[in-house]
Parts: sequence; C-alpha cells; structure tokens
Amino acid sequence: MTGTSGGRPSICPTLLYADAKAAIRQLTEAFGFLELSVYEGEGGTVMHAELVQGNGAVMLGSKGRGGVFDTAMKAAGPAGVYVLVDDVDAHHRRAVEHGAEILMPPTDQDYGSRDYMARDLEGNIWSFGTYAPELPA
Repeated sequence: MTGTSGGRPSICPTLLYADAKAAIRQLTEAFGFLELSVYEGEGGTVMHAELVQGNGAVMLGSKGRGGVFDTAMKAAGPAGVYVLVDDVDAHHRRAVEHGAEILMPPTDQDYGSRDYMARDLEGNIWSFGTYAPELPA
C-alpha cells in the first residue's frame, strides 16, 4: 500500500495545516503514506513536505509560514482527496487502529469501487478506494 512506483505524478494536492507535524504523523501512521521529504524552517515550521502512496503524492506545509501560497490559502476551507489503495479493508483497519475519524466504513459503490472515508485532524476529508479514472493514452 505504501511506497512509490517511481516517476513523477502529474497532480499533487497541496494542503496547509496548523500542526503540519501532527498531520505528517497521522498520514504516515494511520493512512500509510511514505514520508519522502520534510523541510523545516526556524522553530520547526514545516516549510514543505512530500508524502507518497503508490504513484501519487501530496505536498503539505505549516499554515502561517508566509509567502504567496500561504496567503492565498488563508480563507480556504478543508479539502477532499481521493487515494487509490489495493486493499480497502486492510487500509481501513490500519486507520481505525491509529484512531482516525471514520466518516464512512468500507462500502461497495454502484460504480464498482470499494471506498471508505475519513477526516484528518484538521478537517480535510480523505477517501480511500479502488476506483481509478481511466486516462487516455
């Protein structure tokens, strides 16, 4: 479930957290992401972090660090991110074992996917499932 298949993803959700270190801990421990890199500024502020799962990545940092992106995100609300996983039930068990807030247990969808949904420590919604869009060649 974790790791990377190499290459570079073409889309990376980017999130800011009041407590980026806690977010990294939850995303790696409960949701199985692999920490690729974490760059800290003075006082332990997370300036930039990259976490991967499969061939996808998410970038994150601390709120209040300054800069154009931080300013633009000031009024932004929580985000929703969908992550493709091989074994939804095992992934869900891991999240539950680490105390993640589950909003929807593993559920078979009409369109053939099996998904579950969780909320992270700062309100972002993470969906994990078997659905993957079919991209054109």
